[in-house]
Amino acid sequence: MAPSTIVRDVLPNGLRLLTEQMPHVRSVSIGVWLARGSRHETVEQSGIAHFVEHMLFKGTATRTAEDIAQTIDSIGGQMDAFTAKEYASYYIKVLDEHLPLAVDVLSDIVMRPAFDPGDLEREKKVVLEEIKMVEDTPDDLVHELFTEHFWRDHPLGRPILGTRETVEALTAEALREYFGDAYASPNLIVAAVGNVEHESVRDLVMKFFEGLPSETAPLVEERPRVVPHVLIRTKELEQSHVCLGASSYQQDHADRYTSYVLNTVLGGSMSSRLFQNVREKRGLAYAVFSGLSAYRDAGSITVYAGCANDAVDELIDVVVAELRRLKEEALPETELRRAKDHLKGSLMLNLESTSSRMSHLARQEIYFDRQYGLDETLAGVERVTADEVRRVAQDLFADGALAATVLGAANGLRLPPEKLSLA
Repeated sequence: MAPSTIVRDVLPNGLRLLTEQMPHVRSVSIGVWLARGSRHETVEQSGIAHFVEHMLFKGTATRTAEDIAQTIDSIGGQMDAFTAKEYASYYIKVLDEHLPLAVDVLSDIVMRPAFDPGDLEREKKVVLEEIKMVEDTPDDLVHELFTEHFWRDHPLGRPILGTRETVEALTAEALREYFGDAYASPNLIVAAVGNVEHESVRDLVMKFFEGLPSETAPLVEERPRVVPHVLIRTKELEQSHVCLGASSYQQDHADRYTSYVLNTVLGGSMSSRLFQNVREKRGLAYAVFSGLSAYRDAGSITVYAGCANDAVDELIDVVVAELRRLKEEALPETELRRAKDHLKGSLMLNLESTSSRMSHLARQEIYFDRQYGLDETLAGVERVTADEVRRVAQDLFADGALAATVLGAANGLRLPPEKLSLA
């Protein structure tokens, strides 16, 4: 991969600008990132960050929703957005020659949304369908249920989409107030990656983002407290869906690289222990994997599997045994090497597209206030030892740390504490 240059700039209005030049491509991915997400909502506002994201595409002071779509379609661009727990993003991928238009459209939607009351009522129906879709998608629903009980009574536990009640209660006035508090220069980052020169991007951003408000509401973040909880929810399904999880590390934790390796060994690849022992050797599940979620001040490691209703008992025993094994036995050198190489390879492959590099730049800025170069990250992975993996496993998988959620035709399933014991 050819070396690239990353430049960081803070504009006079407080907006942060990051660019990375990849001269060997013809495309540019540019995004506006908001360092606010669903965890920064009050209970009554639940779902408002995501709803505002929808509304920004519904038109501005000078463009209708159709104008926005046609403008991007007519140059073969791709435009999308998403809302997460701690940030939201609006981004466009275009040929380098169309960058000025992309900056124009992005600045228009994040600075001058119309918030038309008619659009608001129509969009409520769309978001309510999105909420129903999660209810009808068991592998999504089980994660939502797990998260809700894992981060109980904390904004991290609430669904990003909100609930039927909170969405139906949204008003144009509430949206404008939220938008006015959040979409201000201290909370916004513009990231552009591709065939770009920093100075020309800076000029465009200075021009189109002029007049961006600089006043913002103060951020209130409370560290979540985890109480491991067992939830069994009966739903007539062909399969049972299982989530087991424990607390993990926050984004900038010193042991984060070790936790990446641990997760890869456990269930983060096809050669992982869970994939091999649950699916390949026992045929208990088609889908089984583990994953890390990391936030500013907390994190979790979860295992998901979908299995036959009568196999839940055996599946949980196998997963718990694998967690215990990571604590008790030293990781063989060959397995450690394979996990490191898998991590490094997937990281490098991920960073081959301009859009994934743009996301990478913005997230590093949000969580670290600095950029970790690829070499630095690869070195962090390479430094991990088998002893460290075992130490981190002992830390994360302490006895009593495991929470569980089962969704399906439970048929009298019981999960007493000793079944989830990691001692």
